[in-house]
Amino acid sequence: MAYATTNPYTEEVVATFPEATDQEVQTALSEAHAAFEKWRDTSFAERARIMNAAAAILRRDIDKYARLATLEMGKTFAEAKGEVILSAEIFEYYGKYSEDLLKPESLPVADPATGKATLVHEPLGIVFAVEPWNFPFYQVVRIIAPQLSAGNAVLLKHASNLPQCAASCEELMNEAGLPKGLFRNLYAARSHTALILNDPRVCGVALTGSEGAGSIIAGVAGKALKKSMMELGGADAFLVLDDADVEKAVKWAVMGRHWNAGQVCVSAKRLIVDDTIYDRFVDLYKKGVAELKAGDPMDPSTTLAPLSSRAAVEDLHRQVEEAVKHGAKVEVIGQEVPEKGTFFRPLLMTGLDGENEARHWEFFGPVTQLYRAKDEADAIRIANDSPYGLGGAVFTKDEARGVRVASKIRTGMVNINHPLIPKADLPFGGVARSGFGRELVGLGIKEFVNHKLINVVDIDAPA
Repeated sequence: MAYATTNPYTEEVVATFPEATDQEVQTALSEAHAAFEKWRDTSFAERARIMNAAAAILRRDIDKYARLATLEMGKTFAEAKGEVILSAEIFEYYGKYSEDLLKPESLPVADPATGKATLVHEPLGIVFAVEPWNFPFYQVVRIIAPQLSAGNAVLLKHASNLPQCAASCEELMNEAGLPKGLFRNLYAARSHTALILNDPRVCGVALTGSEGAGSIIAGVAGKALKKSMMELGGADAFLVLDDADVEKAVKWAVMGRHWNAGQVCVSAKRLIVDDTIYDRFVDLYKKGVAELKAGDPMDPSTTLAPLSSRAAVEDLHRQVEEAVKHGAKVEVIGQEVPEKGTFFRPLLMTGLDGENEARHWEFFGPVTQLYRAKDEADAIRIANDSPYGLGGAVFTKDEARGVRVASKIRTGMVNINHPLIPKADLPFGGVARSGFGRELVGLGIKEFVNHKLINVVDIDAPA
C-alpha cells in the first residue's frame, strides 16, 4: 500500500489505504467539472458562508485535527493545534475578503472616448493540488480556501504518509456544506499526475514540495500547456547584525530553526552572525538548543518532535556525512534523543566556506548551518550565496537598517527581528530554486483565474 499512517514516535504502522484506480480518478474529474460549472456562478456570499463554516469546524474540533497531524507526521500537539488555528484563519480571511480581492477593475485608457476598459477575474476550472507532509492541514487550506473562493474546483494528492489527514480535509469541506465534487482527496498514484494534467478540464497544478518533485510535475504541466505554481525548498538566511539584541535574536534563532523539528521550508537554516558578536551568540545558541527536550509529541513538555519518518532520519544522516566529506565540521549541540522513534539529535555545522558544496544544500531537520560574517556587506553576500530564494530574517535594533539590508537579500520574503512564520494575511512564495507564484492574500486567489478584458468601445470610434 502506497498510502499508510506510520506513527513517527512509535514507528507503528497504524493504517494503510489503497491507491485510487484510474476509474476513480476519472470519476473525480467528471464530478469536479460538473460541480465547477455551477460553482463558478455561485455568489461570493455563499462561498464565504462555506469558508466560515469550515473555519468554525476547525476551531470547534481543534483537538481532533491536531491529534491526526501529530499521529501521522509527528509534530508536537501544541504546534499541531497552532496549525489548525492558522488554517481556520485562512478560511476566515477569504470568507471576508475574496469578493473584494476579485472585484472588477476599471482600467485607465489614453482616450476614454474610445473605450471603457474593465478587467474581470473569472475561475478557470479544476486545480490539481500536490501537497507535502510537514503541515498536513495548512498546506491544503492555503490552496483550497483561495481557489474555492475564486470559483474553482480542487483535486488533492496529499503526501503518502498523511492519508487520514487528507481524508479529514475532504470530510471537513463536506461538513461545511461544499457541493459534492468541488474538493476531493485522491490517493493518486504517480501515473495519475499526467492523466490529470492532460485532462482539458484541469487548468493547472499547485505543488509544494522538493525541487525534484517540482521539476517533474512542472515539466508534465508545461508539456500539457497548463499553468503551474511551485513552492519548493528553501535555505533561509537568518542575519544577526552587529547592533542586534543578541539574547532575543538567539531565542528566535533556536525557535526558528527547530519548530516542526526543523522540517519547514522557511526554517532559519543558515545563521549568519556578525564577527563582533559571533562568539557570544554561538555560546547562547548552544545553550538554547541544549534546553530542547525530545520526547512524546503529545506530551506538553516536549519541545523537539521526531522527524516525519525513518527515511527522513536516514536521509538527513547521509546528507550530513556527505557535507563532512566536503569539509564541513559538525558538533552535537542537543541533548540525547530517545532511541524509540524517528528522532534526530540537533547538530551545528561550520566550515561551509566558498569551496564546500554543502553550503548550497537544504538540511530538512535540526541541523544548523553557521557562518561568521566580517560585516554587513559580507552577511548580505553570504545570504545571497544560495540557489534558493524563499525567505529570510534580519536582526538589528535599527529598523531602517533592517529594511535596507532586507532589500538586498534576493528572496520572496524577509522579516525584520522575527523568524519567518506563515500568516493568514501575508503572501507566501519565493524565487530562483524556491519556485514561482504566490499563495495567500490577493496574489494567491488570482493564480488560477482568467484576467479577462472587457472593453466597451463606441461603434464610431476610430480604428
